[in-house]
Amino acid sequence: MTTAREYDFRKVTMDDMPMLLEWQAQPHVREWWDSDEQYDQEELDDPRVSRWIVLVDGSPFAFMQDYSVHGWEEHHFAHLPKGTRGIDQYIGDPAMIGVGHGTAFIGARMGVLYDSGAPVIATDPHPDNERAIAVYSKLGFEPSGQPQETQWGRILPMLARP
Repeated sequence: MTTAREYDFRKVTMDDMPMLLEWQAQPHVREWWDSDEQYDQEELDDPRVSRWIVLVDGSPFAFMQDYSVHGWEEHHFAHLPKGTRGIDQYIGDPAMIGVGHGTAFIGARMGVLYDSGAPVIATDPHPDNERAIAVYSKLGFEPSGQPQETQWGRILPMLARP
């Protein structure tokens, strides 16, 4: 388990693409994150999505994004209140898995989102991703329906409120 640490979040830039592609090639990421496409500048500038490199002690080790659930037509979370944010993330560095970093940095980002006015935070892990579901449950997320197919793949909808 990690000791209390501070996590920093910096915006993803085009300079991060080689690192992100390296992380996405890791088997533990590839199992659940099915894209190995590089972002382009237009995607990084998309106001619907905030993409972050997560750092601890100044070292990058994870990727996280939060997004407006109302930014896409027919999004599976579009029924949620205005201001709701969705989150996705992965730990890129395999040495950082299983020691509490996921729970810690996701919780830190959730605090920022709540402080910014998000009434609900939504996430949608694959129903078979037991590790992610366990982490989300520790952070107060609860399933909000049955597993379902979406345009982004099979998901278990989960919600957390402040």
